Amino acid sequence: MKKIKYGIIGILVIAIFSLSIISMNAEEEKITTNASTISNQKIGWGIKRNNNHEQPDVGSKNKKVLEENKGICLGNKEKKTIYLTFDEGYEAGYTPQLLKCLKENQVKATFFITAHYVNSQPDLVKQMIDEGHIVGNHTVNHKSMPELNEEQIRKEVMELHQVINEKFNYEMKYIRPPKGEYSEKTLQVTNQLGYQTVMWSFAYEDWNEDKQPDETMAKKKILDNLHNGEIMLLHGNSKTNTDVLDAVIKDAKNMGYEFKSLDEFE
Repeated sequence: MKKIKYGIIGILVIAIFSLSIISMNAEEEKITTNASTISNQKIGWGIKRNNNHEQPDVGSKNKKVLEENKGICLGNKEKKTIYLTFDEGYEAGYTPQLLKCLKENQVKATFFITAHYVNSQPDLVKQMIDEGHIVGNHTVNHKSMPELNEEQIRKEVMELHQVINEKFNYEMKYIRPPKGEYSEKTLQVTNQLGYQTVMWSFAYEDWNEDKQPDETMAKKKILDNLHNGEIMLLHGNSKTNTDVLDAVIKDAKNMGYEFKSLDEFE
């Protein structure tokens, strides 16, 4: 009887063990399948402005996808805080003046740069870091990430990351997707690389050097659209931005707004 009893117990143990292995394999397959089916549908970032100093409509679905993947686009709607950011694909000769203005007004900003920028302007990147600004990743070649495969995305992000680390002993942690285009999949990939995606809640047509906006109109547009928790996007190659930045910062402060670093985001 003992032999029969132990035999039955042994069979039961083997059966339970086998079921556990099958279950684990099924779970692994489920995880793999889910990872491979995450949407790579391109999302083009856009906002609908409010001219009454209320937070703009950034699109509830796009915002949800972004925030579910730890990205940010708007801060606390109860606090008069502005997070100033610049996109810098290349240097047009204005960044030294921008940095001077920021220093004089005691404002810290974030500069999202490409590989071309750091390769051609290492001294300016060093100045950004030395003066307490944040340097963010705008990828090596400024390509739309949803159009790249996973390995290409990793190269676009990490090759620039490595260069900045080697040249300046600086670890980047914020990324702005080129062209404002991302997908659930690209967000997941950049998250895995240790990056937080930063979009924006204000921008305007300031990037075309051959068609710079009128200074008076540009200043009015920026100031009319100030809002709580704003992530402001300006382009560093804009002469207009350079010429109006000092007045914009001073007027915003007079309106009760405070400029903070992304490291203080809330």
